[in-house]
Amino acid sequence: MKDTSQTPQSRPSPLTGPAVDALLRDTTPWLSCEDCFERMDAYADGVVRGTHPPDDAMATHLSACPACAEEADSLIELLRAE
Repeated sequence: MKDTSQTPQSRPSPLTGPAVDALLRDTTPWLSCEDCFERMDAYADGVVRGTHPPDDAMATHLSACPACAEEADSLIELLRAE
């Protein structure tokens, strides 16, 4: 029997290239969003002052998490405006 529960109009669209890339990105060393937000102030301050030490976990997380990256960019922009 043919499944008719999903008509062509109700099927989700296929994943795009950028979405697939984001899902397959290597996120090691792993950092949760909660951990990222705990480090965010120090990270942003260091970026603005040019003194932030390399933080691989933070950089990896920000490259893979649009919400945290947007928050970091906003905070950096705010600090630079002061």
